[in-house]
Amino acid sequence: MKQKKNIALLITVASLGYFVDIYDLILFNIIKKDSLSSLNIDVNTYETVLFRWQMAGMLIGGLIWGILGDVKGRVSVLFGSILLYSVSNVANAFVTTVEAYKFWRLLAGIGLAGELGAAITLVSELMPKEKRGIGTMIIVTFGALGAVFAFFIAKNGDGITAVMSQLSGRCLENWQTAYIVGGVLGLLLLLMRAGTFESTLFESATSTNVKRGNFFMLFRKAHLKKYLACIVIGLPVWFVVGILIALSHKFFPEILAATGIQPEADSIKSFAVATPEMVMWSYIGLSTGDLLSGLLSQLFKSRKRVIYINLTGIAIMTLVFLYGPAGSQNYYRFIAFLLGAVTGYWAIFVTNASEQFGTNIRSTVAATVPNFVRGGVLLITMGFEYFSHEFAISETYPDRSFSVAALIVGSICLVLAFWGTYNVEEAFHKDLDYFEHDPRSRDAENNA
Repeated sequence: MKQKKNIALLITVASLGYFVDIYDLILFNIIKKDSLSSLNIDVNTYETVLFRWQMAGMLIGGLIWGILGDVKGRVSVLFGSILLYSVSNVANAFVTTVEAYKFWRLLAGIGLAGELGAAITLVSELMPKEKRGIGTMIIVTFGALGAVFAFFIAKNGDGITAVMSQLSGRCLENWQTAYIVGGVLGLLLLLMRAGTFESTLFESATSTNVKRGNFFMLFRKAHLKKYLACIVIGLPVWFVVGILIALSHKFFPEILAATGIQPEADSIKSFAVATPEMVMWSYIGLSTGDLLSGLLSQLFKSRKRVIYINLTGIAIMTLVFLYGPAGSQNYYRFIAFLLGAVTGYWAIFVTNASEQFGTNIRSTVAATVPNFVRGGVLLITMGFEYFSHEFAISETYPDRSFSVAALIVGSICLVLAFWGTYNVEEAFHKDLDYFEHDPRSRDAENNA
């Protein structure tokens, strides 16, 4: 009974941690224009630069936290990452220069990279194999709602800002309040550390001579193909979020607006759906999709079958979004919700990756795989920019260059994801109590 309560507490902490994780991950894209304008920093020049600093931090952090999780323990990484991105959030509220903004976005990215991998690894190793998918489903389903909360705080935080301004004795703006709220929520989570406990599989590994956290072991012939397969499975998620949703105003400018600022009343765009609102609806869909995917995985007793269903759904919804009939504002809100729903296999995607490898490098895999996918959004956006430029200057599809570019990039992501799903093993019933051994080490032991 006590162990069940401890696992329930762990899932609660991990869910809240991922909630704040997603809150901060999405927050910058919601408030970047307000914050940069307030600091007299050119938005067009630095919004992409700062986002890339954040993503660079996530790539670095995924590697650091993943290795630390295998060497020092999953719990220490879970709370260490929460502490780092919480402090970075608060500091981000008080930056005055673009250099400071870059620095704290980098540190926030490093912190954001560790929480999910550590949480998924802990839950996967502590829960029975038949139920571990439920634990990860709860974490990601609840965590995805952090994006909705970020949108609410950023757009409706006047009251909170007024209270915080009185308490601090300084005039704050909504974007500063949004950062502070995220930081305080994370710091409060640290108070829940009491009662959480380390993975028994990790503790058993510490009593052996097996090498833990060897990232380069993943590049051995025996592991590389499977590791790359785990990564590419997640690419369509960030194609949808990073291209179709984040850049939705490029596809239908007459309906979708780049910002939440309403133009003149006599303009059709005065009734436009702002891109941040599209992000919010997509994450509501993503949370719903993660819940459904988790339940289907338990019903089918399969991870791969559910991933195939989601990938097929992404292909269908991409075509509907790009080439379906134009509709009202509510139509596009609904489309954003459906796009989010079909990409709601993130929990299964990360769980599947953690189940593919042994205890001594499991945390490394669980942390690096989702963050390499997040980093892959840079390549995805670069590909989209390249193809949209190529078709814009041609006479073939001058008015639909963005749609054609999205179709090409999306097709590449989906083909890679189908290939990746085919090349990983079905791990629903897999026992995770085993180690990965470096073939060179075993050869050396045998020769000795």
